[in-house]
Amino acid sequence: MFGVTDLWLFVISGLALNMIPGPDSLYIVGRSASQGFKAGSVAALGIGTGTMIHVLAAAFGLSALLATSAMAFTVIKVIGCLYLLYIGASMLFAGNTPQQEITPNKKPMPFSKIFMQGFLTNVLNPKVALFFLAFVPQFIAMDAPDKAFSFIFLGLVFNINGMLWCHFLAWSASAISNKFRKSQRLTAILTKCTGTLFLYFGIRLAFSHQN
Repeated sequence: MFGVTDLWLFVISGLALNMIPGPDSLYIVGRSASQGFKAGSVAALGIGTGTMIHVLAAAFGLSALLATSAMAFTVIKVIGCLYLLYIGASMLFAGNTPQQEITPNKKPMPFSKIFMQGFLTNVLNPKVALFFLAFVPQFIAMDAPDKAFSFIFLGLVFNINGMLWCHFLAWSASAISNKFRKSQRLTAILTKCTGTLFLYFGIRLAFSHQN
């Protein structure tokens, strides 16, 4: 159906891969913990939009450029690395003044900004593009009449599964953080830890290779 094979295996593999912690899930947890489930949901939708950009790019061959051009890969990698470091540093410094984003008395981050940060966190990671280029084609039938359509279909399945998991993360983080949100010390520690992990992901991306 739709020119794909072993759809059940693709679904299971996709769910397992989505559960592996990374900058996307970390961002959702951070936003949910600081501003609640709605903020985490908006972050997840931003990430999901970024994922679809990667899916469409891979389906129409644009991601192949990242796989073959060292310069293109490096440019996107550097931009993504700097952006992760920026988010990490912002959260790390925010941890010194936890009232800035966590306390209800302060103005929360607008949903539009949360969405855009989630989108950029995902779309500026060239490893995501290479992942789709390497993973999805394994489940496209050799005799598929329209391989681009099959790729997009599998990308949608992967993204829907990912959104289910991401919203579970958002709900879990929000439910847990509700018990601690009034504690400035705990929220400061959470923000600093999250910022430190973003710095780690940014540094790790800086030393990543095309394969």
